[in-house]
Amino acid sequence: MKHLFLMATMLLMFGAANAQISDIKQNGSIVYVYGENNKELSRTTLYTDYEVKGWGNSFFVVQKNTIVMVYDQNCKEGSRMTLSSEKHNVKSASGNSFNVSDGIMMYTYDKNCKEISRRNL
Repeated sequence: MKHLFLMATMLLMFGAANAQISDIKQNGSIVYVYGENNKELSRTTLYTDYEVKGWGNSFFVVQKNTIVMVYDQNCKEGSRMTLSSEKHNVKSASGNSFNVSDGIMMYTYDKNCKEISRRNL
């Protein structure tokens, strides 16, 4: 019986840890992350003036000026990068990547801020 209980507990923990993001709400500096059935997965307080720019399956992207930070569904910072100019803006996020545009080029990055591709606009 103890073995069955332990296995059930581990499955529940694994499922919660890998829950996908279905929505994000930013209220001032507080960010709420929601999963299936509109269940709150986590929340965090961002530094002043950071704005949620988009989210994918298991991460969300915030930006302030040239700083971009990527958080997981548990609001743990995963990676960050500095853009070369304030002309660069995070435009969208989906799946496991996000896009940054400078008005001339579109850059696609993975959730670890590694450039995947680029194209002319």
